[in-house]
This record gives sequence, C-alpha cells and structure tokens, in this order.
Amino acid sequence: MAYRVRWSDQRMDRAMGNLLRAGALLSGAVVLAGALFFLAQSGHAPAVYSGHPATRPALSALDSRAIMQWGLVLLIATPIARVLLAFVAFTLSRDRVYMLISGIVLAVLAASLAGGLTGA
Repeated sequence: MAYRVRWSDQRMDRAMGNLLRAGALLSGAVVLAGALFFLAQSGHAPAVYSGHPATRPALSALDSRAIMQWGLVLLIATPIARVLLAFVAFTLSRDRVYMLISGIVLAVLAASLAGGLTGA
C-alpha cells in the first residue's frame, strides 16, 4: 500500500513560512558573525573607501569577507529553496498545474544562475 503525503494549503504555507524565516535568520546570523569577525580582525584599521581588487576570499581560511559573502549566498538561496519546496509539495499532491508552474520557475532560476556563473 503506497503512502501518499497530504499537503494541505495550510501545511504548505506553514512549511514555506518556516523555510523563509529559517533562511533569513540563518543568513543574518552568518553575516553578523562575519561582520563581528571582521571588526575583531581589522576594526582598528582606518577605513579605506577607494576600493580593493576583486578577489574571492577563501572561506576555508576563515576570512571574514568570505563568511559575510556566504551569508548573502544563503539569503539568495532561501527563495530558491522555497520554489523547490513548492515543486516537491505540488508533486506529492499530484497537482499538475502548479507543479508545472513551479518547474518552469525553477528552470528559469537555474538558467539565470547558470548564466551568472558562466559570466554570460
């Protein structure tokens, strides 16, 4: 006997709200931790507003700028995870129309991210 997960509108709204809330709080905490780490590392140095070369700081080296950037990546990934959750929920509910719409939105997001990663 196959078990079918029932996704009511209320359950889906609650899951998506919790996902968005958790993503925003997690990304905010990561950015805050990176900012505090940055202040601890170089808070005594005078502010330089002329800019710096575009380098990718290494997260493995515990660079504070890399930690803050990962917090922003988490913030950007949160709504993408919401669309993915909607796609899964509509698939489990066998709601083909909304599953198709969610799939199209996911495809557009994936194409735009792929274009951004390749520099196109």
